[in-house]
Amino acid sequence: MDTILVVNAGSSSVKFQVHEVLDRSDLNLVVKGQIDGVGTQPRLRAEAMDTASVADRTLPVEQVRDVPAAIQTVGNWLRETLEVEPLAVGHRVAHGGPEYDRPVLVDNAVLAKLERYVPLAPLHQPNNLAPIRTIRSRFPQLPQVACFDTAFHRGHEAIVDHFAIPERFYAEGVRRYGFHGLSYEYIAKRLAAIAPQIADKRVIIAHLGSGASMCALSQGRSVESTMGFTALDGLPMGTRSGQIDPGVLLYLIQKGMDAASVQDLLYRESGLKGISGISNDMRELETSANPAARLAIDYFIYRISLYAGMLAAALGGLDAFVFTAGIGENSALVRARVGEKLGWLGAELDPAANAMGGLTISTPASRVALHAVPTNEELMIARHTLAILSKRDLTSIPRERIA
Repeated sequence: MDTILVVNAGSSSVKFQVHEVLDRSDLNLVVKGQIDGVGTQPRLRAEAMDTASVADRTLPVEQVRDVPAAIQTVGNWLRETLEVEPLAVGHRVAHGGPEYDRPVLVDNAVLAKLERYVPLAPLHQPNNLAPIRTIRSRFPQLPQVACFDTAFHRGHEAIVDHFAIPERFYAEGVRRYGFHGLSYEYIAKRLAAIAPQIADKRVIIAHLGSGASMCALSQGRSVESTMGFTALDGLPMGTRSGQIDPGVLLYLIQKGMDAASVQDLLYRESGLKGISGISNDMRELETSANPAARLAIDYFIYRISLYAGMLAAALGGLDAFVFTAGIGENSALVRARVGEKLGWLGAELDPAANAMGGLTISTPASRVALHAVPTNEELMIARHTLAILSKRDLTSIPRERIA
């Protein structure tokens, strides 16, 4: 069968999906899976289209110390389990810069341009581009499509995307881009199906995971985001600082830290890990009795509530708030505490629905609808990849067993 392989390499996880191409506009999931907890508690899980588990096992940390090792492990598992001969491979790429506002077929020129944005997304861009390079070196005729986390936000008004620095820097591409766009795009489309009464209204989506951000949507389109020039701004994350006074960076440099050391501090040693001194994993922090773990959780929730106010102001009010991604989908504690913080906006959480993990977790009387909606960035990547393939003669595309 004709398939599309999707690879989504994040900062601490690798997700993958294989979709059967039914026709030029329809897909059927064959298998999906992920390795999460990379470098800490790695675990491989995969299930078939009927949701039957086909893999669920803990992996040795020494085998999956980083994302490139996780990608290799996924490839080995696919080789053992499936005969993958895709029409194309779709990839999540964190940063598309000012050039790319939509998915693009990758060639050497595109790949060279995307390499320039590695310093702007050092946890993601190298991991995103590594499998593209590997596949191109082995199967240069196999189409690969890059789908950008920044593309969904490219319709922002100029006032949203500017920094208050000389205009020449904006012309160079120093501007606010926003990230997690594939997740927000999926949730926006999903809301039209599960909650059509609010899908075109004023909505905040909170993508809360190892990477975390929030996005304000009006009529299903991004109008503001907590992330900016890089995927470092905004909310505190697993190991990333989030918003920080630029004066702190000047202070660190004046103390003698070089750029590489500051980058490592902000991207890999900060966030939940930095505050708690324990872990970047919310699951571990929630079960810890250490006061530092509680402080990290409290800080995370506090910053979410602050940004909710900012985004509500950008929207001129709020009709719905949606939790998604690893923490947003799985932590009833975080959802409950954030829901409580949103009370001033008219939100009223339903504790029972929240504990059960339902799609709607607000009471009928709540003026702001609260939802917990699983995201599916991989499906968006598959759809974008198919859309690009549909412009070509599918019978002329070489099938390669790339796993």
